[in-house]
Amino acid sequence: MSKRVLITGIASFTGPYIAQELSSHGYQVFGLSQHPFDSECATALEGNLLDVSGLENIIETCKPDFVIHLAAITFVPHGDVAEMYMTNIVGTRNLLAALSRLSTVPERILLASSANVYGNTVEGALDESTPFSPANDYATSKVAMELMAKTWSEILPISITRPFNYTGVGQAEKFLIPKLVTHFQQNKPEIELGNIDVIRDFSDVRFVSAAYRQLIESAFPGEAYNICSGQGCTLESIIAELSDIAGYKIGVAVNPDFVRENEVKKLVGDTEKLLRLCPSLEVMPIQNTLRWMFEECRPL
Repeated sequence: MSKRVLITGIASFTGPYIAQELSSHGYQVFGLSQHPFDSECATALEGNLLDVSGLENIIETCKPDFVIHLAAITFVPHGDVAEMYMTNIVGTRNLLAALSRLSTVPERILLASSANVYGNTVEGALDESTPFSPANDYATSKVAMELMAKTWSEILPISITRPFNYTGVGQAEKFLIPKLVTHFQQNKPEIELGNIDVIRDFSDVRFVSAAYRQLIESAFPGEAYNICSGQGCTLESIIAELSDIAGYKIGVAVNPDFVRENEVKKLVGDTEKLLRLCPSLEVMPIQNTLRWMFEECRPL
């Protein structure tokens, strides 16, 4: 019988990619979402992490062998801070409580945190021992989620993932790289941006999905794992790559309304722990990801 995997937040950008990755490797996938959705790779389950009784019924129905918890508010400048804290902390706690009541608890539970927990304090590549230094409410909610999850460590086999920035086809245009790609696809002469002096570690969503699949097979309870490329990219280098792909240069204007004072300036991860555990993972060059995004959805 196929192992059963529950993905919360399956209707997110990342969820369908992970569902496809798991399904192609023989897993039976269940997907939890607040809204109706269609998936060829997963059985749809509609529910809300803040609905305790409904969530318990869903967990009892699918009885997962593994759980990948993606459901969260992930957009840093999300306007409703209270909703962010409720979803990211209380929602996660409700999920863990429901899982703890199963007659047989899952073999592994992966909780998606964020590299934003590291903040601004350390130069160079950040490994999993880097102290927390959250610089915004989103990062603070993820730190609190990780600390809360530790209170369940004697009952549930919980591991933490800390994804750095990643992108791919289907990511919303409110995020940086999809916004850039769309402007180049449409041959726009100029783009308005906020903080342009940032350095980020960008991965391909397909690499991230493969990492999640391998981590449910091998992650150690109580451990945290960066999911990253290990390479820092300046915004200038991303724009230059897209200029080469599109065949023209775009003008860049700074819009003060887009500038965030609490922006993390540099966020680059250390991949050693992840690749030591999952040596078959291959980091995809950002140039390949950008070309995939540009060519996949380019207007005719």
